[in-house]
Amino acid sequence: MRNATRALFHSYVSAIALLNSVPSAAEKFTVAPAVEQKLEERIQQSSGFLSQIQVVPVDQQEGDKVGIGITRPLASRTNTAAGNRRTPTDPTDSTDLGRYRCEQTNFDHAIKYAKLDAWAHRPEFQQLVRDVILKQQGRDRIMIGWNGTSVAVQTDRAANPLLQDVNKGWLYKIRTFAPARVLNDGDLTPDATKAIYVDPVDDETKRDYVNLDALVFDAIELLDEWNRDDTDLVVIVGRNLLQDKYANIIEAASNTATEMEARDRILTLPKQIGGKRAVVVPFFPANSILITRLDNLSIYVQNGSRRRLVKDEPALDQIENYESVNEAYVVEDYGMCALVENVVMGKKPA
Repeated sequence: MRNATRALFHSYVSAIALLNSVPSAAEKFTVAPAVEQKLEERIQQSSGFLSQIQVVPVDQQEGDKVGIGITRPLASRTNTAAGNRRTPTDPTDSTDLGRYRCEQTNFDHAIKYAKLDAWAHRPEFQQLVRDVILKQQGRDRIMIGWNGTSVAVQTDRAANPLLQDVNKGWLYKIRTFAPARVLNDGDLTPDATKAIYVDPVDDETKRDYVNLDALVFDAIELLDEWNRDDTDLVVIVGRNLLQDKYANIIEAASNTATEMEARDRILTLPKQIGGKRAVVVPFFPANSILITRLDNLSIYVQNGSRRRLVKDEPALDQIENYESVNEAYVVEDYGMCALVENVVMGKKPA
């Protein structure tokens, strides 16, 4: 690290310590509440997808869901003249399905001296160092939300490149707690192989649905009846299901943004699917469909759980940031979602 770069790095570390009211950021500390809130806002704003779901601060590591959404109708009538008592009910989900647990997630990372030296001439040096951390934390959260299936004591990124072992994500929870909301097989696969074939072929022995519209119309029936006509419902579509007529929007995004920027966007398809707005979001499983409201998906973050340490590591020619936070991935209302998996665009093989 050049001397000028080191001076900038020391200023960066000193600023972190000052903002968090601690003597040194080179010793593990709890991030100050105001800084913690600002970090969460910046992580959410770093991604078009994260800015449309809910990021909810909670005080307890585990407990009942906040219950932001209403999961059932309220209107009723009671014949009190006959001595019947009116019995108000909680319209939020207070069952075991409505609980959460925030698990510690480590967002440790390193930046090589050479990269810091390359940034040193930039007046926004501290912002560059900060943003590279926050943007990747946002991407990791999206990846975990769609692909997470377990909470491993020791994670393995080589075996789980989509962070499947970091936390239990939204799709895992739908499969586990609301299997009746999942469509993962058609009528043409009597063996253990599961597949839903979508093809315009006339022969019904070769396909389950003629197109994605028919499949989505069918899947919407898995939602609670009072949610099926919600105008904020979207159809999240995996990339392998996009037919040629939708490919132009992906190509256009690639032409106007870097690959990393494209990963942070929600791409709205030019035509509806099944009468609902259709979108493509980062890291969503390639052969799946999810019908829900985006604000039905939440990430709960435990207040006061963010820990951090920033240090120089000359033995490896890099600086290191050790950072952790407790978080949970929550589906607010299972009656507001339908998951379709194992979709194959094409007819059943002979």
